[in-house]
Amino acid sequence: MSADAQYSIINVKLTIEGCFCQEGKQGLRVNRLEYQKNEQAAAVLASHYKRQPVAYVRSFGCQQSVNDGEKLKGVLLDVGFSITEEPGKADLILFNTCAVREHAEQRVYGNLGALKGLKQQKPGLLIGICGCMAEEKCTVEKLRASYPYVDLVLGTNVADILPDILADKLTSRKKALRLPPVREEIVEYVPQTRESSFKAFLPIMHGCDNACSYCIVPLVRGSERSRASKDIKREFEELVQQGYKEITLVGQNVNSYGKGLEEEIDFSDLLSLLCETPGEYQVRFMTSHPKDATRKMVDTIAKNEHLCKHLHLPVQSGSNDILARMNRKYTAEDYLALIRYAKEVCPEMTFSSDIMVGFPGESEEDFEHTLALVREVRFTQLFTFIYSKRPGTEAAELADDTPHKTKSDRIAKLLALQEEVVGEMSQNWIGNTYPALVEGPGREEGHLVGRLDNNMLVEFEADPSLMGSFLPLHIEEVKGAVLIGSVAK
Repeated sequence: MSADAQYSIINVKLTIEGCFCQEGKQGLRVNRLEYQKNEQAAAVLASHYKRQPVAYVRSFGCQQSVNDGEKLKGVLLDVGFSITEEPGKADLILFNTCAVREHAEQRVYGNLGALKGLKQQKPGLLIGICGCMAEEKCTVEKLRASYPYVDLVLGTNVADILPDILADKLTSRKKALRLPPVREEIVEYVPQTRESSFKAFLPIMHGCDNACSYCIVPLVRGSERSRASKDIKREFEELVQQGYKEITLVGQNVNSYGKGLEEEIDFSDLLSLLCETPGEYQVRFMTSHPKDATRKMVDTIAKNEHLCKHLHLPVQSGSNDILARMNRKYTAEDYLALIRYAKEVCPEMTFSSDIMVGFPGESEEDFEHTLALVREVRFTQLFTFIYSKRPGTEAAELADDTPHKTKSDRIAKLLALQEEVVGEMSQNWIGNTYPALVEGPGREEGHLVGRLDNNMLVEFEADPSLMGSFLPLHIEEVKGAVLIGSVAK
């Protein structure tokens, strides 16, 4: 039997034996696999390299992408690789990519271009692209035309089958530059090498059904699939037992959690369930979609001490006309009503958001509506972007007549307003003491950075041994977007 045939059988066996299917809410089919180490693939890899092979894995983009990259590393370690932070030492280079914005894609192509010389020096080097970009037809076409030294295009959700794909590549010696199918399975028990010893990302669902007109995610990540609450709770409890202090629940739309499951559970129920776990930790989550964010969720945050009193709720625009063209399925009034309710039941709650400037057809009046919303909500943080056309989306077909300079001027005006708002808000924090999780080194030697419950950063002088611990920080002054403080006595 040929090596190619062997690996085809292995894949089928894992798919049949390692999953169960169920018809859940709205007719959504959920396939669940449990990771199994592929011993045959590991043997092929060991035989090919005659020594321990080395992998370099770099992730671009969101928290979900970072989590996926951690699983890629974990599986590679499981089948005998070591991991390096230096591409020049690697036998395998994997770029785990993001396709949400054009800028993210250009970064990937720039890094790919830098590998051409390395490939010439090391012909046996394998270079692969996985993640969201790999699910785009235009990416595969561009790789074939301009980056022929790339060997593999792997898609999303491939960590568990990566060893099989690599073994097949090494035995067949064929390039695999083809558009991969979106895998709909949910894979549990995948080995993972986390980048932090005290902060962890925990996916609770995958995919998206929202079909926002500008967004490529549903096309590259597939439909919404929720993990069973027992699997999430098991992983959550393990993280707490291992000493993780901050656990961030991630998904393209966490508020849709529960769709497709036989159990009757929604996102608020899941938050309450997880926070029953004893221990010293805090919970964040993203990303929330305003159309699905509920007062029940706000009430849950308000009453639970483990849940950070901060809500990242991307509004994208303050104009109802633009929101309708974006297919966001809520109005500015809907959004503000939820914010007002949250401020009423939990006065200490703070908010951050994403705002897109220059969506096709955005008028000056539309933009002024966005500024008005920012003035009312008073976000602690804004993540702002100029609209980026994504091929394959509805918005890509819309006429975009707004000059780039106008878009740049608008985003500068938005940022200036946000700086003014934060400057005013921060005056209320000066002189007070707040708990913070110490995350890493500060800008100055001997300084550390802590993150407050409200997601703001505080720089203070302290010993590096305090990283990963909770400390009370006294706020003394503000420098730009960073608070300056000291450890409270």
